Amino acid sequence: QKTMSGSFHQPTAVLADTGTLQSLPPRELAPGLAEVIKYGVIVDAAFFGWLEAHLDDLLRLDPAALEYAIRRSCEIKAAIVAEDEREQGRRALLNLGHTFGHALEAVGHYERWLHGEAVAIGMALAARTSVALGWLAERDCERIERLLERAGLPLMAPYIDTEELLTHMRGDKKAARAGLKLILIRAIGESVVTRAPPDDTLRAVLAERLT
Repeated sequence: QKTMSGSFHQPTAVLADTGTLQSLPPRELAPGLAEVIKYGVIVDAAFFGWLEAHLDDLLRLDPAALEYAIRRSCEIKAAIVAEDEREQGRRALLNLGHTFGHALEAVGHYERWLHGEAVAIGMALAARTSVALGWLAERDCERIERLLERAGLPLMAPYIDTEELLTHMRGDKKAARAGLKLILIRAIGESVVTRAPPDDTLRAVLAERLT
C-alpha cells in the first residue's frame, strides 16, 4: 500500500472469507480463477500443475482446495510486490494478459467481458505470441489454454478489429513510455517483461483469435 505521503507499507495480514464464494454464480467465479491461474504461469510451475490436478475441486468450491489456492496466490503476489514495491520491473509480471485484456475491455465497451474473462483471453494471446516467437513450447501453450478453458473462460475474441485493439494496447496505462511492453512466457512458471514484438507478429496472432 502507498500512503498519501508517498510511503510504502506491506500489509501485516490478508483476510479472505472463502465462504463468500459460495454465493457467486459460475460466471463470476471463473474470472477469479483466471487470476489464480496467472500466478502459476508467471512464476510457479508446481502451482500450475496443482491447479491442473485440482481444478475440479475449485469449481465445486471445495474448502480445502480454495484455501490452498488463495493462500498460494497471496504468497506469490506478496513475494513479487515485496521485491518491487515501486513497480520498477519484476512486479510487472502480475500484468500477464492485462495489456491485451484491458484493450479488449475497452473495445467491448466494458460490457462484453468481465475483467477476468478479458484477462484469460489476454493470457491465451500472450501464450500464442510467445509460441510465435519460438519461446514457449506448443505443448505448454496448449496446457495453459486447456486449463483456462476447463475453468470456463474464453480463449477467443471474435469480431474484434485487430487495428482497433492494437491502438488501445498502445494507449494502455501500463505501456512503457519507451514503447509497448508485454508480459510473455518462456515456460510455464517463467514469464518475462519484454518489448512487444513487431506489429506484424502481433497481427498474425490476433488474426487467429479475433476472427
